[in-house]
Amino acid sequence: MKSPSQTTAIDFDSAKLQRLGFGQLPPLLQRPVSLAQLRQQMSLQLQTSLEPQRILGLFFREVQRLVPLDAMTYVHNGSDLRLEFGSRGHHSVSYSLSHEGEHMGELVFRRNQRFSEHELGNFESLLSSLLYPMRNALLYRVATQTALRDPLTGTGNRIAMEQTLQREIEMSRRHLQPLSVLMLDIDHFKQVNDHHGHSAGDEVLKAVAASIKDQLRNVDMVFRYGGEEFLILLSNTSREAAAMVGERLRYATQAQDYYADGQLIELTVSLGCATLLPGESADSLLRRADSALYVAKREGRNRLTMAG
Repeated sequence: MKSPSQTTAIDFDSAKLQRLGFGQLPPLLQRPVSLAQLRQQMSLQLQTSLEPQRILGLFFREVQRLVPLDAMTYVHNGSDLRLEFGSRGHHSVSYSLSHEGEHMGELVFRRNQRFSEHELGNFESLLSSLLYPMRNALLYRVATQTALRDPLTGTGNRIAMEQTLQREIEMSRRHLQPLSVLMLDIDHFKQVNDHHGHSAGDEVLKAVAASIKDQLRNVDMVFRYGGEEFLILLSNTSREAAAMVGERLRYATQAQDYYADGQLIELTVSLGCATLLPGESADSLLRRADSALYVAKREGRNRLTMAG
């Protein structure tokens, strides 16, 4: 751990993680009488989970028995992990977490009153209880992401799509919110592979995936559905709003330049859009989106078609 340093306020969006539905934290124990007691209790509690949000949530709550806080933020770019707990504070102190030379993220504490040297000492002592649980959680997160991610494009794979889609359908029904999906297919992709080789095709797939991600909200998700097909999951998005997103994706993909062997490749995409119907299954929703995509391709490609 490095020594504390002042930092400016940073906003982190944890919407994706919050949507996963974590359980409640265990009840708060009695206030410990000493730093040693708190360290011992935290060491036991923090090892009960491999979920970073739960571990940090416990740490944020427990550390306040000795040091009152208004907020705590955590960021680990290597895991694409950004979490925020509490509200803003005018004064802040930041720590860089590391273990045996491995960077494990930045932790920032905030509150409206300045931190005393004694409180900073308590932070540094308590942070030692966080290192091993967070290291294990980050390793587990990497393993999980690898198992659920398409290695070429970095999008979710079919397994991740099936798990996420079912969860989103359940949440849509529970909260009475719309849910829409877009099925996107790269037009004439086989010609790219045939004329320029599969390595050029791979580069096109990666570029299209990046273009899709750039146009989406933080809570939207994209999965590689097939060879050159992507599924975009749009939570709390109506039929009309999903159509607008689809058109935005179509224009953005077409506006991008793609090259193979120094030669410019003109590329377009076709899309099918479907919005979840009352009582509809995941398979039915996907079939309707796929049928709408088929219509778009049959009618000339480079267009968006809405499912009936």
